Amino acid sequence: MKETDEKRGLSRRSFLRTTAGTLAVTGFTGIGTLRAAEAGKLATLIDLSLCDGCPTMTVPACVSACRDLNRDTIPAIADPIPVPWPRKTVEDWSDRREISDRLTPYNYLYVHRVEIDQGGRQRTLFVPRRCMHCDNPACATICPFSANHKFENGAVVINQNRCFGGAKCKAVCPWKIPQRQSGVGIYLHILPDYMGNGVMYKCDLCHDRLTRGEQPACIEACPRQAMLIGPREEILAEAEGRARNMRGYLYGKDENGGTSTIYVSPVSFDLINASMAREPGRPGMKPGVKREMAESDGLGKAVLAAPALGAVVGAAGAFRWLAGRKTRLVKEGKNNG
Repeated sequence: MKETDEKRGLSRRSFLRTTAGTLAVTGFTGIGTLRAAEAGKLATLIDLSLCDGCPTMTVPACVSACRDLNRDTIPAIADPIPVPWPRKTVEDWSDRREISDRLTPYNYLYVHRVEIDQGGRQRTLFVPRRCMHCDNPACATICPFSANHKFENGAVVINQNRCFGGAKCKAVCPWKIPQRQSGVGIYLHILPDYMGNGVMYKCDLCHDRLTRGEQPACIEACPRQAMLIGPREEILAEAEGRARNMRGYLYGKDENGGTSTIYVSPVSFDLINASMAREPGRPGMKPGVKREMAESDGLGKAVLAAPALGAVVGAAGAFRWLAGRKTRLVKEGKNNG
């Protein structure tokens, strides 16, 4: 069913107002999103010795809770979806929204079952996967529209009203977490055939719930308390204590410059990573992965170009809106005459 402009989210006028304010205050570089906040910062702990994948459930409890909460996040899809030039590719998950065993725009969390040969002993681990909520997220740094923001509570959140779906955030993420849905978002109101390709979606750590003093839905739903959330320093101390007690391993404390998601495992993450079947939407867990903003492939340069790009988009949007307004006024004049 074809969707009207009003139902597609942010209006042209609202976007132009937002664009002007952002350019004036930040130069569209997202400087305010670069520093990991200290006050009130939270972290989550995921204990792989406790997660059993919810064997009596079709879908793990944490995944079901996340899906229920975010079921209506994506608005109706444009029909037809504009095919961007020159890429001529779109990503449409609207007819596959029930998939729950990988990351998609409709599924922000999944549980990866990993079969491991540990010195001749077969082990099965269940690894919940979602955004790591990095301390200094490159995804927020690279976004030319400041659509990604690191909040003081530790959550990294994509503003869906600003995102153009360019996927630079996914390109710089070591785990390729953000997932794109074409045919939604503000790009439909600007230059849909030439600029943008939808909106990027991922876990936001239930940011709205956190601001109300509630736990993320996945943590609240876990029947084995395999996930915890709390002040960062307390979570780190708890994770390190558990790792010592089980002679285990940590993941997320130092990876990508440090994250707000700390895994504890009785099995080394080298072995876990080597045993994972990596496919699109099912990332690996390479230990020690570094934060990179490579300029050789042009991604780093996008940050430097952000002010000009923002101005171009704002001007294009203004021109298109004014042209449409002129057409409407002419039609109204004819009807009134």
